[in-house]
Amino acid sequence: MIPDPLSIFTASTAVVALAEIGDKTMLLAIVLAARLRAHWQILAGILVATLANHGLAALIGQEVAGLLDAPWFRTAVALGFIAMAAWTLVPDKLDDDEDSFAHRGGAFLTTLVAFFLVEMGDKTQIATIALGAQYQDVVIVAAGTTLGMMLANAPAVFLGEELVKRVSLNATRIAAALLFLVLGLWQLAGIFGWL
Repeated sequence: MIPDPLSIFTASTAVVALAEIGDKTMLLAIVLAARLRAHWQILAGILVATLANHGLAALIGQEVAGLLDAPWFRTAVALGFIAMAAWTLVPDKLDDDEDSFAHRGGAFLTTLVAFFLVEMGDKTQIATIALGAQYQDVVIVAAGTTLGMMLANAPAVFLGEELVKRVSLNATRIAAALLFLVLGLWQLAGIFGWL
């Protein structure tokens, strides 16, 4: 049974909001805000980049699930959530290449391009693919994951390093890992009739 749209939206938002804490895109948001000092343009760039990236990711997830709607595939998605739990526990860092970006074209365009590229293959994009596969609703999953991304990154843009000093990134990573683990186990329980 597929959950109602509000449950899908809430789960998608929570998964990405928690997974994004301490992620390299959050660190990128802090760097961009410190260097460009154009908070609203940076937020707009994050929003557009995330809508495009996560919309595509949710679509890929939905299409793959639609083609391979078999117990083994649903099991693979569930195991993917459990793997994401482990991956979430590994702290990200901003690579030197990403730290030395050139910002031509203004804060919006710089943020749009940087976020779209950095998000490729990132754990929140992989999570969005898995959510798209599980729930098979591109619009609601993409909207939820985008809101999660904005909830995590808006404070990073406005509060920057003060936020990092006050929020325990380790505790947040553990909470995100537990959420991924619960989603994976819940999916497995549904597949194997443990519920």
